Amino acid sequence: MSKTKHYIRSLQPEQHPLLDKMEQYADNHHVPIMERDGIGLLQQLVRLHQPQHILEIGTAIGYSAIQMALATKHASITTIERDDNRFQEATHFIHEAQLHDRIQVIHHDANVWLDELSSDSQTYDLVFVDAAKGQYQAFVEKIDPFVAEGGLIVVDNVLFKGYVAKEVQDNERFVNIGEKINQFNQWLSNHSDYTTTIVESGDGVAIAVKNSQTDSE
Repeated sequence: MSKTKHYIRSLQPEQHPLLDKMEQYADNHHVPIMERDGIGLLQQLVRLHQPQHILEIGTAIGYSAIQMALATKHASITTIERDDNRFQEATHFIHEAQLHDRIQVIHHDANVWLDELSSDSQTYDLVFVDAAKGQYQAFVEKIDPFVAEGGLIVVDNVLFKGYVAKEVQDNERFVNIGEKINQFNQWLSNHSDYTTTIVESGDGVAIAVKNSQTDSE
């Protein structure tokens, strides 16, 4: 961890012991979760935007869903996880956090679940995407009709360990993932329905605001 990140972390208040426990669990079991400074940015976006309905694509162990729920008391969160073990882990931690009344974990493949949404399905004020990197564009395309005007799409890992900007090139698999994420970043940044900013926080966070129809005309 860089000195800058250590400094930023030193300014953050102590968090709930359950979150420390989850971070340790994720580290021990090699479960990727959002980095602390990335989570801080996500929570601040939730506080500023005050979404009523949040959709998360990629639950993992429930860490980011719990962090978003702690940032506002007014949001309901739907989060989707296809992996059996992680679904069970997330359900356990969310119950331990006593947030099961506000966080609904759906055990499903996100692509399939999104395909099954109907025209009268729930719209979302904030969508957080942190799942299969090669599927980012497909996720955004499928959820787009259900993002409210002025809503946010927040995407994690858009700089992917330096591979997107080609600062690092020592792992062929990661190089390929970096190329796919770069294609997604280019696509999202040039999307006429969204205004996008990429922030060098955590592993890179894209923040896309859905334009109103008058803005797009």
